[in-house]
Amino acid sequence: MIAIYPGSFDPITLGHLDIIQRGSRLFERVIVAVLRNPNKVPLFSVQERLEQIRIATKHLPNVEADGFDGLTVNYAQQRQAQVLLRGLRAISDFEVELQMAHTNKTLSTQIETVFLATSNEYSFLSSSVVKEIARFGGSVDHLVPPHVALDIHKCYSHHYPTANLITTETATLPLQSMATQAPQESLQDQEV
Repeated sequence: MIAIYPGSFDPITLGHLDIIQRGSRLFERVIVAVLRNPNKVPLFSVQERLEQIRIATKHLPNVEADGFDGLTVNYAQQRQAQVLLRGLRAISDFEVELQMAHTNKTLSTQIETVFLATSNEYSFLSSSVVKEIARFGGSVDHLVPPHVALDIHKCYSHHYPTANLITTETATLPLQSMATQAPQESLQDQEV
């Protein structure tokens, strides 16, 4: 059975990896599907996110990463998947995800949504939280894989090359001060 784990993964977090690893034990194949969302301004391109995911999941032989446009249900049908895999952190996630699952069911009765409760240690974690911490000069090494933490620090040092110097386990790079930073995705746009 093939499962699609859709999302923006901008960037992939340890919470995402927890869901991917657990899903890989439940399903024959898991496709981590990066949505090209024209309504969001991402930190990383789709190709960069796919590469981050591939590196983070290289130890899982039944996991692949792919990008897609449009409806998740249509993509799942193209890939002959029977399941949409989703992570849940809180009651608020459940309400949104349940509505999405019901909507998807109206589009295809052949595709089921399977929810996995996020592990306790990642119940607060989202890509938005990671970006906000990094943007304000905090270390994200404990929230994302090491290669992703380095990519984040490089990205912020390239886009905002002044002020705050942060030290992490993977890099020491300058970040821009809070007063002159570009707005990012709000915490309301969180994902598992």
